[in-house]
Amino acid sequence: MMADRVYRPLDRWVAVADDSQTPESVVGHASVRLPQVGDTDVVIVDVGVDPRWRGRGIGTALAERVASEVRAAGRHVVQADTSHPRGPWPDADELQPSTGVGTVPVDASTRFALAHGLVLEQVERQLTIDLPVDPDHLARLESEAALAAGPDYRTHVWVDEVPAEWEEQYAALMTRMTTAPPAGGMAHAEDAWDVARLRAATARRRASGRVAVVGVVEHRPTGTLAAYSVEEFADSRPESVIQADTLVLDEHRGHRLGMLVKTALMGTLATVRPQARRIHTWNAQENAHMLAINTTLGYRPASVAAQWQLLLDVA
Repeated sequence: MMADRVYRPLDRWVAVADDSQTPESVVGHASVRLPQVGDTDVVIVDVGVDPRWRGRGIGTALAERVASEVRAAGRHVVQADTSHPRGPWPDADELQPSTGVGTVPVDASTRFALAHGLVLEQVERQLTIDLPVDPDHLARLESEAALAAGPDYRTHVWVDEVPAEWEEQYAALMTRMTTAPPAGGMAHAEDAWDVARLRAATARRRASGRVAVVGVVEHRPTGTLAAYSVEEFADSRPESVIQADTLVLDEHRGHRLGMLVKTALMGTLATVRPQARRIHTWNAQENAHMLAINTTLGYRPASVAAQWQLLLDVA
């Protein structure tokens, strides 16, 4: 997470209980990320305290350090996220975002965010699917999607590397992805990707021991990419896979390309990562179309995530 010092540099601090410099001595952490492309007026922050050490002012001290970094950066938008168990929450009040879709419990994390002036702008649903998926179910969904897409579209799946002849188009899709998903009230500018940035990200991913499986849909008449989806895994968590981006360009929607590319990707994953036992993904609560695709595939709700924002006085 800290390896990218060019496009999205991240700095992190820890609170420690003693001077032993052991993992057990760390009781809290904070981080500040400063995007250098796209969201150049945004600071992305994070503060966390071990539940056993809460109520001792550690979170407040870390938040003060973060606040000083935000002031020094001179930026005017602070963004953060929190994670919460899946509802219902019978013992907690609920808070609704500015989108009016979804809720999060008013728990320790929510109260901490509110106390520091952040506003809940969006709720995401975290979904999990157990593996292996019934191959007959997957084959049926892929066949139906291929029939709806027709002969103008075909899928490609690449493991660990995007072929050089597709890099420029793939980077263009990643640029579109930065503004395409519903963002609620969160401020977002286009975050431009090019081949150099793509190759740098690939090198960092490999150095960290992660593998990407990339699925794309080619529009055959034009030879251009119309959709893509990415899954990542690492040997450090052999049973888990992260379903990351999925995008279908506006001009190619209505052909079931989202289902087509995701089923192709999952079929390949079963071959290259047979030990995986679950895939995790996140979707905005208002992203009904992608939620419907994931539900049809077999994903189930596992938790919720809250997206927070604070607009600072420009003056």
